[in-house]
Amino acid sequence: MKTLQFRNNDEMPILGLGTFRSEPNEVYASVYEAIKIGYRHIDCASVYGNEKEVGNAIADAIKEGIVTREDLWITSKLWSDSHGRENVIPALQNTLNDLQLEYLDLYLIHWPIAFKKGVEFPKTAEEFIPLEDKPLTDTWKGLEDALEQGLTKHIGMSNFNQNHLIDIIDHTKHLPEMLQVEVHPFLQQSELLEFAKAHRIHMTAYAPIGSGANDDDDLNLLKNKTINDIATANSMTAAQVLLAWDIQRGVSVIPKSVNPKRLQENFDTIHFELQEDDMKRIEALDKHHRFIDGTFWEVENGPYTADSIWNA
Repeated sequence: MKTLQFRNNDEMPILGLGTFRSEPNEVYASVYEAIKIGYRHIDCASVYGNEKEVGNAIADAIKEGIVTREDLWITSKLWSDSHGRENVIPALQNTLNDLQLEYLDLYLIHWPIAFKKGVEFPKTAEEFIPLEDKPLTDTWKGLEDALEQGLTKHIGMSNFNQNHLIDIIDHTKHLPEMLQVEVHPFLQQSELLEFAKAHRIHMTAYAPIGSGANDDDDLNLLKNKTINDIATANSMTAAQVLLAWDIQRGVSVIPKSVNPKRLQENFDTIHFELQEDDMKRIEALDKHHRFIDGTFWEVENGPYTADSIWNA
């Protein structure tokens, strides 16, 4: 499988399994089956509420000799109630305990949003903490501490915009190596991708085939005529076309599925390659449309807006 190489020559499989919205009673079977199929990259987060089941699946796969720990690339993310240097390692230790691991391969700040300890998801302005009071650079120092203590091998961020990245880069001891954001043909993020590449920051695409049920066929990537025409011409599924497009741009993909057939189909994308003309046809599909638009962070008199997350 194609990999993304990090500064210390570690390599991350470019195609992984996402676990967002995988129910706890489904995610064990999904992760275990994925590892059996050949997936070696699993993307997790504490807020998904399923890391214990993910950890059980990983532990059983290792115990049964399907893989070793060293074969796997495991990513997780710091939730927003644990911003601040002093909170990072305790939060990471909880994740490691749930995943039954001694270290992560990659740890990300999940959102450039801070709120009070113990709040799972804020509903009022008072539950948030403005970044002026809890700077991202301070939280980043906590990730650097975790890196230096060997609790994670690499650090990065998720849902950060270019200005957030510049702020971290300008005040860092250890440069970020990964940015995870929504990327698909309707939100191509080309400018952000070029900026990341210029700073040797890899990019991972979440929602690479869309996100959840969508009643609007114009916003359904799997029903898009161009995508399906390319799929038919290349004997691929629409999902495989979408994943191959990101992979050929050098972007890692982490599609989520709990369906064994789709797990296999997604994994088989590694055997396909799109033609240059196919890539150009897909390039013309950009709508700058976000499925995960960030408006759920907006509350009356709150310190965050969707626009400030993506553009400030």
